[in-house]
Amino acid sequence: MTSTVFPRRQVLRFVAALGLGLLAGCRRQTRAELVAHRGDLPKAWVAQLPAPWQPRWLEDPAAVVASASQSPSPGLLQCLDGWATTVPANRLQPFGGAALLARLEAVAQPVSRLFGPEGSAAVAFPWACSPWVLLLRRRDDLVPQASEDWDVLLDPSLKGGVVLPSSPRVVIDLVQGDPAKLRRLRAQALAYDDRDGLNLLLTGVAAAAVVPRHRVVPLLRRDPRLRALLPATGAPLSWNLLLRPVSEQPAPPLDWLGAIFEPPLLSQLLAAGWVPPLPRGLLEARLQTFPASMAHLLLPPPAVWQRCRSLPPLTAQQQESLQDLWWQTTPDPAPGKAS
Repeated sequence: MTSTVFPRRQVLRFVAALGLGLLAGCRRQTRAELVAHRGDLPKAWVAQLPAPWQPRWLEDPAAVVASASQSPSPGLLQCLDGWATTVPANRLQPFGGAALLARLEAVAQPVSRLFGPEGSAAVAFPWACSPWVLLLRRRDDLVPQASEDWDVLLDPSLKGGVVLPSSPRVVIDLVQGDPAKLRRLRAQALAYDDRDGLNLLLTGVAAAAVVPRHRVVPLLRRDPRLRALLPATGAPLSWNLLLRPVSEQPAPPLDWLGAIFEPPLLSQLLAAGWVPPLPRGLLEARLQTFPASMAHLLLPPPAVWQRCRSLPPLTAQQQESLQDLWWQTTPDPAPGKAS
């Protein structure tokens, strides 16, 4: 019988390689993913995401939603509320973090249930809230009316110069479902594009745009031509949510989630336009060092804030009614243009 003797160096190399392979396998098994639409999470917060969590950025919010039904599913999803309510309910699990959710103001609680019945499990962490605001370029003459209500968008001088949200539901909400006003508002529109339409405003093609507040704040600090206003009549709200799909990945990192409620990260988020739905007194304390106009935009007066409203999912009948209203208020084609 022939015996094979391995040199000591070869044995050590084999053991080292085996150890590295096992370690790599463990890393693959414990890797956790946060899938998000690019631009919908603050860089300062993502930079603190602890191991083994890693972000994966997607360019299409529909692809973020679709990832909840893929195998393997990610551990966390970042969605806006309109997209979050399209994730199949059987693909979500309770989010956890009850102590963190309890720190949020009351308006965030229905959102954490994705507007499910009171008492149902929270399946979302609503970490930021933005009212839609009006952004004007070189139109200081319209500021007094814009401070009062959204009817300023019907001003004849803005005809063909308004960038409206791409969501018909938000546009309808701006005029509280009034058919006559909706027809007039749609006749004012240059484009329906709340994400890239800002370029039309910045280049002077448009004079006004309706956008979520958090996209406006960074622009205000570097472009004195712009004025952002939240009319006293309030506005629809846009929510940023983290969801927990059914997955074998770890539970959400609670320390990382809670960091946005405390300095210094809370101040950094506020300066970038991201406002967690925390009690008013806490936010007031953090905004004391901000310019008054910026603090007013980030934390509107209580009477104005109370008039801001979330947009729960529609029933089939409500959706059909809004679709009918949208078609009925389509502006007539301009003379000389084909219909």
